[in-house]
Amino acid sequence: MHIGLSTILTADSIDVADLAPRVEKLGFESIWTPEQPTLPVETEMEIPREWGDITDPFVLLSRAAAVTTTLKLGTAVCVVTERHPVSLAKTVATLDMYSSGRFLFGIGTGSIREQSKIFGSDFDHRWTQARESVLAMKELWTKEQSEYHGKYYDFPPVYCYPKPEQKPHPPILLGSHVPQVFRRIIDYADGWIPIEVSPDRVGEARTRLYDLAEETGRNPSSIDITVAGVPAERDAIQRYERAGADRVLVGLSTAGRKESLAELDRIASAVL
Repeated sequence: MHIGLSTILTADSIDVADLAPRVEKLGFESIWTPEQPTLPVETEMEIPREWGDITDPFVLLSRAAAVTTTLKLGTAVCVVTERHPVSLAKTVATLDMYSSGRFLFGIGTGSIREQSKIFGSDFDHRWTQARESVLAMKELWTKEQSEYHGKYYDFPPVYCYPKPEQKPHPPILLGSHVPQVFRRIIDYADGWIPIEVSPDRVGEARTRLYDLAEETGRNPSSIDITVAGVPAERDAIQRYERAGADRVLVGLSTAGRKESLAELDRIASAVL
């Protein structure tokens, strides 16, 4: 069982360059951060104002990579439908190259219709668009000359370098709670990264993924389950492990340097 740390960092919180080395030294396997490309002032859903202050995950994780050596670096999650796959493929591959293959690519499609409209993505069919994005990026990561022709993305042969350090590419984990997510994982991804689901739900998911992998000829043990939003309690983590999770992520509050490091030490004492 791997134990990672997830956190939202802003201009007013601890610098990840101070946080990440301590996370690594304490023995956490990975550090994860979300993406919020922008936050419309007016939204139908009630959205935490803090989301508008989230820093860019790839810049943040690159900074963390530069001051660590073994700590894995994850997005939980990147909104792939609000980025173009050609530029995103290069960003992911560059981070994976400079981190010596430590990147874990959690992806999602966003939940804010008003934000989706700003980026011109298809909110009502966002997972269909996400699939095209992933398939296009796989072409870009694995072919010397890459091209893709789909409904949402269409580009002629191009050179896209660097290539990721991990072969064929960093693990792709889908952040979704809908029943269709498991077939999507088997179709084009490497795992599931839900937030705040119960151990029972994880157990059900593991069984479902095993059955689907067997049906399609995939190795069931190659499918990763990473659960975010897990309490910082050893007993809780053990329940997720027994249910079939490969990794859990415990949360660190958004705060200044002194408060963050003190909370980090408390979390480490509780779970490591």
